[in-house]
Amino acid sequence: MSHQTGIGASQDLQQLFSRSKDGSLRLIQVLIDDELLVAGECCPPVASWESDYDELLLPLLKPKVPCYVLYRLDSRNAQGFQWVFISWIPESSAVRPKMLYAATRATLKNEFGGGHIKDEISATQREDITLSGYQKHLASESAPAPLTAAEQELQQLKITEMNTEVSVDTKQPTLQGISFPVDEDAVRALRQLQQKDCSYVQLKVDTEAEVISLVSTQQTGIADLPQRVPSDAPRWHFFLYQHSHEGQSLESLVFIYSMPGSKCSIKERMLYSSCKGPFLSYVEQVLGLQIARKVEIDDGAELTAEFLYDELHPKKHTYERAFNKPPGPARSRGGGKRIVRNPAASS
Repeated sequence: MSHQTGIGASQDLQQLFSRSKDGSLRLIQVLIDDELLVAGECCPPVASWESDYDELLLPLLKPKVPCYVLYRLDSRNAQGFQWVFISWIPESSAVRPKMLYAATRATLKNEFGGGHIKDEISATQREDITLSGYQKHLASESAPAPLTAAEQELQQLKITEMNTEVSVDTKQPTLQGISFPVDEDAVRALRQLQQKDCSYVQLKVDTEAEVISLVSTQQTGIADLPQRVPSDAPRWHFFLYQHSHEGQSLESLVFIYSMPGSKCSIKERMLYSSCKGPFLSYVEQVLGLQIARKVEIDDGAELTAEFLYDELHPKKHTYERAFNKPPGPARSRGGGKRIVRNPAASS
């Protein structure tokens, strides 16, 4: 838990924080000087946040000098641009600065505005704070929490019980999701798709390297889309479908899982199916892409404009229920009326 130290932000730093919310700065370095939080280096954006990250950030990290860094991403939330809060406290720095910087983190977050901060990184080594290290941090945050020894034993027991066949009709459980890392080229392509710098991204699961890698970002329209689907290998496709609906022009991101059936090996089919769920969770929750529709196909010829439109805007069918006349009283076969005996004749 962070402890308050009585150190506050200087007036110049507070003014800089206010100006930085308009997106004019990519990076703000903050130092502690004479019991005050003061501004260090400031850098404007040059390219995308991934391209600027290592080039602008790493030169500020001195081996024995702690500092804070606020790094702006290109994504936004309701309050504006989102930022990464980085706390750099190297092992080789003196004990007092270590304690001072560790105890003042909460103060700086409050001064800047916690609602603008998307992620936090505390690092003592440079490799933990590089772009590759940050992406590993994101992947670990999205992964499920590790199980304790007791939880692992209980999980294995449940799997064993589920696999026990009690009759010929017993069904085997499906594989649980498998999380493979996404390589940097694929992440960069998905970021470009999110910013609408491209309209199509094709990915594959490298079954040997156990990684999700980029295949193509070739410019693609709806007429070209069927040609992008290979007939002998499974693929994942992201397509930005531009169309009109009810008089409005729309751009809908569609995820397409193409699996040409018997032409693929069993291993490929199992891995693609098992990796899809965790991968889509990463794409939507970590990268922030909003997928409008997810479809599965066997053949690229299915991908027509009419098919995608119907998937995104399914037709609503309304049926009028005909009035059913209630049935009359039940009668015996032959339709005759019931005979009632005359009481006088009976006596």
